[in-house]
Amino acid sequence: MIPARSSLDHILLGCSDLQRGMDFVQERTGVRPALGGAHPGRGTCNAVLALGERCYLEIIAPDPRQREVSPWLTSRLPSIITMHEPEIVGWAARPDDIERLAAKLRRSGLGIDGVHAQSRSHANGTMLNWKMLRLLDDRQGILPFLLEWDANSRHPAADAPAGCRLERFTALVRDPVEFTRLFDLLEVDVDLAQGNAPRLQVSIAGPSGRLER
Repeated sequence: MIPARSSLDHILLGCSDLQRGMDFVQERTGVRPALGGAHPGRGTCNAVLALGERCYLEIIAPDPRQREVSPWLTSRLPSIITMHEPEIVGWAARPDDIERLAAKLRRSGLGIDGVHAQSRSHANGTMLNWKMLRLLDDRQGILPFLLEWDANSRHPAADAPAGCRLERFTALVRDPVEFTRLFDLLEVDVDLAQGNAPRLQVSIAGPSGRLER
């Protein structure tokens, strides 16, 4: 049996201040993201905006209430803290079986961290639980982290503000052949294009405008 390809779960828009990031999205799309919650021990908080069924935009920013942060995030937080304008900083893919995929990646020799259980409190007080697998080298955020939502957790897109749709999501890379191999290994489908500098290109259409990064 050939495993199903992983689905795009969400895209991360990093910013130095959560409210400013929410304003940025609303000004361009006409839809205001809803507060999501905090990530305990990870130093961040978020807001969410639905982009379709089981797909959403996560606006992620430093959480000033958190004093202790997991070591693997300390290298990423400074770039978010000093951002003058919100930027796409990463994305998540949703495999059909994260434990199976993790075993496959270990056999391939690709460096991974996980699978780890994660959780956060929703703004309405309910708990969201998921399993996460990250790559030790995500190629400057071009490669995704992988997650699998707990069957008893409501997907964030289900009750996030709607009205926007994802029109384009492209990975710009210097060597599309190499990244085609990596995405095949990860069982992920993504549009690839050649570019001088690696980055993720996104276009989100809303009722009163378009957000492009």
